[in-house]
Amino acid sequence: MAEESVAKDSVTKVVAAHAPVVGRPFALVHERPGQQTAAGERAADNTTTARTGAPEARQLPDDPELRDYVDDYFAMTDALPFPSVVLDPGWGVAHANPAYDALFGGIGPHPTAMPGHNFLRFVLFHPDAASVLAEHETAWCLPMLAQFAEAYADDESAPGLRDIRQEIADDPIMDAAFRLGLPHWVRAVGDAAVHHDGAVRHVRHPDPERGRTSCRLVSESPRTLREFGFRRLTLVLRETEPAVTRRGRAHLSVVPTR
Repeated sequence: MAEESVAKDSVTKVVAAHAPVVGRPFALVHERPGQQTAAGERAADNTTTARTGAPEARQLPDDPELRDYVDDYFAMTDALPFPSVVLDPGWGVAHANPAYDALFGGIGPHPTAMPGHNFLRFVLFHPDAASVLAEHETAWCLPMLAQFAEAYADDESAPGLRDIRQEIADDPIMDAAFRLGLPHWVRAVGDAAVHHDGAVRHVRHPDPERGRTSCRLVSESPRTLREFGFRRLTLVLRETEPAVTRRGRAHLSVVPTR
């Protein structure tokens, strides 16, 4: 990538076995026409556009009081000026506010990885993800893979997680990155590799008045949301872009040679 910034010097010590292709996460994902996992088919059936509106009724609690709480929580989320999304345990989008839709409004179609369907799939598998998520490889792909690895280790039988793991396994380079490069990176970065609340990252907003800017990730899950597995991720956009240390065309190398 022409624009790659690595926060941890130790991360760059992993030697690449494959050269990445510009604009693709790790150069690992090669979608095949018509390929679609079961999880992707469900996502495509649930939403026909990138608009991330209200979730299906089956995702909401049956208890009327809890349902009212969730409706009010979604209304509060919609009122935020910052991109904010409510995610289920498999990173499926339960609800997203208008600011989130605006941030990802220019993303092209994809059968399984739209930002309004599943945020993890979008980060890992959508070819346009790097057009919005700056420093895509190191600041977004690896941290999301680390979160996924932790969740998958806790419950390998979860259908949504199992589908994503299979899709990773279908690509030999991505699978090698997941099994070999990712553990090395997690050891180098430490606890921050998995726990992202408060992390500052960069995005390219389609609004020309914002352009490339930084954002702070705020992850929260009130007790009532936790009862049925929801959590909210908010990207608190900053008005101006802070200075970024450039390293030329250097990029993260995720697959060790030995």
